[in-house]
Amino acid sequence: MNANNPLSSIRSQLPVIAVFAALLLVPPLFFDPSTTYISRRFITVMTFAIFAMALNIIFGETDQLILYMGGIAALGTYTTVLTAQHFAVSPWLTLFVGAFVSGVFGGLICYVAARRQFTVIVLAIVTFAFQMIIMEVIVGLRDITGGTTGIPFRDLDLPAVESALGIGPFAVQFYVLVGVFAVVFAVYTWLTNSKYGLAFAAIRQDEFAARATGIDVIRLKVFAGFLSTFIIGFVGPFYAQTTGIVIPGLFSFNGVDVLVLIILVLGGLRSRFGPLVGAAIVIYLDNLLSQFGQWRTVTFGLLLTFLFIYFQDGILPMAQTMYEEGGVRDRLAGLRSGE
Repeated sequence: MNANNPLSSIRSQLPVIAVFAALLLVPPLFFDPSTTYISRRFITVMTFAIFAMALNIIFGETDQLILYMGGIAALGTYTTVLTAQHFAVSPWLTLFVGAFVSGVFGGLICYVAARRQFTVIVLAIVTFAFQMIIMEVIVGLRDITGGTTGIPFRDLDLPAVESALGIGPFAVQFYVLVGVFAVVFAVYTWLTNSKYGLAFAAIRQDEFAARATGIDVIRLKVFAGFLSTFIIGFVGPFYAQTTGIVIPGLFSFNGVDVLVLIILVLGGLRSRFGPLVGAAIVIYLDNLLSQFGQWRTVTFGLLLTFLFIYFQDGILPMAQTMYEEGGVRDRLAGLRSGE
């Protein structure tokens, strides 16, 4: 069949359509008005899927491993909340301020790292240091940030939308996050299928060769850094909205970065739906392990080590390889053609 045939194009997008249709059915099928527990879990899955998609851009595509995602999310969240309070405006307006501040901060770090030609490990160490610095600054500025007590925050509710659609605040928040995920998904798909995707691949394979061929490595790394941290800073307030309070502990390294790394590696680097699949598995596992205290941290540490050593391809890429090598695709194609 001709690749330019509209029917062929639609058929190729059926998995994407099916996934987003399934996401839209989650609130009416699973959200229980009598309890918020299930709703919060699904919202957390979407939040971390977006975090992982952002990490996919900077780490999966340009090989820049950042370990301050919690700090970036905190920077975006506190900027959003405090700016909204100071100017007495809706945080829906200051969301973009927080995201922009996060993006600029992340872009600057990537600029310095690219100029100094930091290795993956050095950049990881530097960003981990900034994770600790950001957390200490937030706690230290308690007169502004509320310190460890935090700031109550439920200002991203949309009562008018809830009333018009007849659904609860958590359902609205879930749909908003599905929309954000769809936008990030579309941007990531466009990037990887454009000239930027080719340039990213060249940087991953051999950065020095990429420089020699005229690719502006610094500009592309800064762009990836800005875009990724912009997304993380934008979604941070929604993460805080789920708990109803903005506190430093919400954005800890163990609470954000470790989970996002596991999600991305488990789902599959450079996989479009890997972050969503990985988030569903890891958040469920996190919920099961939460009752075991420190054993949760030990388990996730061992899991992350195992994944990096033995399971770097992730679930979805591995499933796709098995699907293709097993001849399943050819047999299905034969059935569709009537052979």
